[in-house]
Amino acid sequence: MSENVSLNKTVYNKSQYEKTIDTSFNQLGVQTIQEQLNQQPTVEEFFNLYNSLFYDISERGSNNSHEYLIQQSSEYINFTQNNAEITALQQEIAQLRTELLDAQKQIVELQTGTTL
Repeated sequence: MSENVSLNKTVYNKSQYEKTIDTSFNQLGVQTIQEQLNQQPTVEEFFNLYNSLFYDISERGSNNSHEYLIQQSSEYINFTQNNAEITALQQEIAQLRTELLDAQKQIVELQTGTTL
């Protein structure tokens, strides 16, 4: 039981081959660096995405959470140093308020002749 099979072969010269056959790797999903950069969201697009996903993001967690974003951003802007400075200034304000209250008491005591 034999069958005859006819085979046809198409041969291209170099110029025909380059025009006919696509030799790029675009079907494999390989992108140039420029194409990859063009797909990156802009800062405005990032914040639009963040705002739309805000309630879908976990509050706490070691990654992909609001806590993670705060930690990363705090490290980037050296927020812990600023936070320590803010704490020191708040303590100074509290001390100055106490001193002001004591001074106001002394004024009232001097004006009225009574001890508060």
